[in-house]
Amino acid sequence: MKSSEKFKKLFAHRKFTSWQFIAIGYLTVILFGTFLLMLPISATDGTWTPFLGSLFTAVSATCVTGLAVYETYTYWTLFGQIVILVLIQIGGIGFMTIITLFSRLIRKQIGIYERRILVQSSGSFHSTGIIKLIQRIVIWTLVFELFGAALLAIRFCADFGFWKGLYFAVFHSVSAFCNAGFDLMGILGESSSLIPYAGDALVNLTIIGLIFFGSLGFIVWTELLDTRFDFKKLSLHSKIVLVATTTILLVGALIFYLLERNNTLAGMDAGKTILISLFQSATTRTAGFKTVEIANLTDSTKLLVCTLMFIGGNSGSTAGGIKTTTFVILIFGIAATARGTKDIRIGKRRLDLSLLSQACTILATYLIAIILCTITICSIEQMPLTDVLLETVSAIATCGLSVGITARLGAVSQLLLIALMYIGRVGIITLALAFFEKRANPPIQRPIDKILIG
Repeated sequence: MKSSEKFKKLFAHRKFTSWQFIAIGYLTVILFGTFLLMLPISATDGTWTPFLGSLFTAVSATCVTGLAVYETYTYWTLFGQIVILVLIQIGGIGFMTIITLFSRLIRKQIGIYERRILVQSSGSFHSTGIIKLIQRIVIWTLVFELFGAALLAIRFCADFGFWKGLYFAVFHSVSAFCNAGFDLMGILGESSSLIPYAGDALVNLTIIGLIFFGSLGFIVWTELLDTRFDFKKLSLHSKIVLVATTTILLVGALIFYLLERNNTLAGMDAGKTILISLFQSATTRTAGFKTVEIANLTDSTKLLVCTLMFIGGNSGSTAGGIKTTTFVILIFGIAATARGTKDIRIGKRRLDLSLLSQACTILATYLIAIILCTITICSIEQMPLTDVLLETVSAIATCGLSVGITARLGAVSQLLLIALMYIGRVGIITLALAFFEKRANPPIQRPIDKILIG
């Protein structure tokens, strides 16, 4: 048998692990999106878009980030904008959800292998009822996005005309619910985002609501529906998510107001300051919209923004960051370690202390990636540390907030941001398992030793 035939036979029988399938799946979507965005039909000037610029945009859209090297409204045609919107939707609810929906439409049976992948991609705890969960994800995603679009259309149709306003409403509703942060407000000024609507309660509260529900997580939706919104009947996971998400939102808004009341919020009426503070706290959950210019924030507020972006949303949601549950485990884990207990106690429940080591791994990996990329970009671009730090945190947290330096970065810096966005969306644990899951540990017990830490 020829070597080429042996290779084909080996490849034909090879089955990727669920983690590898997810990582490769997102990469495939990104590359296909890059090709479409490179086409002359995607750019308003009718020319081929450079590969790196197309790749950056495709990664940012698929990884629901929002960082952009081109102004979405002015650079991309309607075709290009729709490609970005589709990538956002696929990245938001997960490409495996799209595949499952298509399989159900053509009546293809979903096997055990596919169900395992769905469990990992949706953030579910078990495979029982996974198809029903996927159907709920699709249905409720459409419900939230259509409801959000209907509310936004009230304002946008009045401002831009019926058809354009309707299109703007749908685009921004999908972008907000998927926590993507892409916008079409370049029609009102370059990189304006939602600043022209900073005092508009309808637009602000609608976007905040979409971001909030999009960042809760698919499992939490399901439990809320099954328990008819009875908080006492929810699992510990859902209770932690709801309490932590609401607390971080309100505390973040309060701190933002205190830090910016004499800066960007100076001279504004009370209603507008409340809207802006709430909006900026919500958008740092990895949404990427803005109602104030990020470059004008004080350094202390930029650090607050970095912190909120770093925490991010919730597991199994459209949001990024280390996740609120990870943050909660870190807080309670530190308390458990200080008490010398062997488990983490939250309310009347306890969690295994091994969760703390997993949370610490995620925390350390994200910090190392941010520090290394920040140092590298600072050395290449000669830009202020706070601006670069905000950019790198925004990338790995798939947020999209920026002080406006994205388009000015060189090729190496943009590639680093691309890597960070991909890591942030796919997940560091997923990537680690994709590479190392099948490597068996040698059956050798190493001797235990001690070192001093702390």
